[in-house]
Amino acid sequence: MTAPTFCPDCTLCPRLASFLVKTARAYPDYHCKPVAPFGEAAPKLLIVGLAPGMHGANRTGRPFTGDYAGILLYDTLFALGLSSARESVDRSDGLELIGARITNAVKCLPPDNKPLPAEIKTCNRYLGAELAQLSSVKSVLALGTVAHDSVLMGLGLKRSFAKFGHGNEHPLPGGRVMIDSYHCSRYNTNTRRLTPDMFMKVMKRAAQAAGLQ
Repeated sequence: MTAPTFCPDCTLCPRLASFLVKTARAYPDYHCKPVAPFGEAAPKLLIVGLAPGMHGANRTGRPFTGDYAGILLYDTLFALGLSSARESVDRSDGLELIGARITNAVKCLPPDNKPLPAEIKTCNRYLGAELAQLSSVKSVLALGTVAHDSVLMGLGLKRSFAKFGHGNEHPLPGGRVMIDSYHCSRYNTNTRRLTPDMFMKVMKRAAQAAGLQ
């Protein structure tokens, strides 16, 4: 039986499941459920983030949509011809990805944006299945250390297999390549740890490795 790449009703992590229930009471109009991957069904580029943000994906139900973290991501994708629009506001706004797909290491909103190691491991069954079933993927862009480590875990590789570093490239089994980037969070962009030029360079390299440039 093929493993599922996503479960919209997953409650395998008690802390995350209870936090979503609590958040839904405070914000009844929010999505407040596991957030599904978004993009092409047979992508060449897979972008892996950390987890839904409280007022972003947890609100809209689409990765990196409706909050600050998605501004740089979608703007860069649009500039490279990988998105049909520059801005992602709502999951019904008509935006489409071109040759790409966005997913998260953890599909549910974690308190303080910090999933526990056990939660990352539990949710990795979905990312692992996604990586296994998306044979079209040639390049993986890991946004941050958690995403980097989760990709390795999903492929059954040890953390020592590849060290995270912005711009680092790591050959993966099956002829794929993983490219690392600092996460496009408000903190990283405000502190200039990640600049638009830095992100454009690493995104363009990931797109080239996927054969999209």
